[in-house]
Amino acid sequence: MFPLELIFIAIALSMDAFAVSISKGLAAKRFSWKYPLIVGVYFGAFQALMPFCGHFLGSYFLAYIRELDHWVAFALLVLIGANAIRESLGADKETKPEFGPRQMFPLAIATSIDALAVGVSFAVLGTDISVACVTIGALTFLISAVGLVIGAKAGLGAKNKRLAERLSGIILIALGCKILLEHLLGL
Repeated sequence: MFPLELIFIAIALSMDAFAVSISKGLAAKRFSWKYPLIVGVYFGAFQALMPFCGHFLGSYFLAYIRELDHWVAFALLVLIGANAIRESLGADKETKPEFGPRQMFPLAIATSIDALAVGVSFAVLGTDISVACVTIGALTFLISAVGLVIGAKAGLGAKNKRLAERLSGIILIALGCKILLEHLLGL
């Protein structure tokens, strides 16, 4: 996998965390510079951990799915992308403005589940998982922190949150299609 593709995947995976960060920023009654650090650490750490777990699971089953690896990667990325788009079309769920472990832990897990499936795809594709995890975690940290600041300071609202979710879904679907086409066309 090329570094640019990995960066696009990392950005796409971080869009859920970005959208939640904007929402938390909008809902915050007051702003503190520790809040962007808190959301960045939670979301970045979980986005880095989940691909590793998915890679481990994918590596275990790799011998069984080698013949279908491109289809597995395609299906996982398209399903994750379609789910992100579907969620962007649904009703908004209110998030509480608190930033403690009780509020952040479930959000971090929820926004990183798709990274688990992408980790399986990384195993199938033979991606260097350490580079992938660091890239995804670092970009998610940065994007989440920025999202919280944007939500708190600029008050962008739900329209941009939905756009971010749709964009992440489109990027994941496009990458899935690219992987499939490269394999089928022998590129």
